[in-house]
Amino acid sequence: MIKKILIAEDYESSNLSIQKTLEELNITNPDYVYYCDDALLRIQKAVEANASYDLLITDLHFEEDHRQQKITSGAALIAAARNIQPDLKILVFSATGKPATIEMLFNKQEIDGYVCKGRNDAKELKSAIREIDRNQRYFPRQQFLQIRQKNAHDFTPADIAIISCLAEGIDQKDIPFYLEQKQLRPSGLSSIEKRIKIMKDAFNFSKTGQLIAFCKEKGIV
Repeated sequence: MIKKILIAEDYESSNLSIQKTLEELNITNPDYVYYCDDALLRIQKAVEANASYDLLITDLHFEEDHRQQKITSGAALIAAARNIQPDLKILVFSATGKPATIEMLFNKQEIDGYVCKGRNDAKELKSAIREIDRNQRYFPRQQFLQIRQKNAHDFTPADIAIISCLAEGIDQKDIPFYLEQKQLRPSGLSSIEKRIKIMKDAFNFSKTGQLIAFCKEKGIV
């Protein structure tokens, strides 16, 4: 369960807004910082004290001021934080809505959620935190649909069955038996591996877990 949260946001108004949203979810006393370097230091100290954070909520853009910083962007903070605490869940809350940026953050940095600042962002922030608390990834609805339109894949009954098995924790080597029971083809192990690769390539995913999470989020399985 998500209880301990760190907010990295350089605008005080946005920082306070996030804190208010968390209070409405009965998550009180989150830690907050205005600089990426401070965020990383907090994460490191928490790990050393065996009191690690459950979730990092970070912006992507941090304005420069009089204070020199080693880490100057949210993307760099995410990478550095994951080096210290690999299991840290990360939610990006940013005004940046570029599809390529969102795609990179999910596929390369494996963030757990992304919410775009704007109309109804407090409501969406709540939804994102609830999904992440259930160990699900949260994709920004409109932006992510636009990203995926160019990578359409027609899921066959066998594809859906394969993803369903994987989502249920069935070993890949045991899936052929399940497909044969359902009279689905192809059912050979090499064919199943090929189908999984085709699906991952269609959506530009590097890991099977990303494909499973996407199919769950879209209601495919």
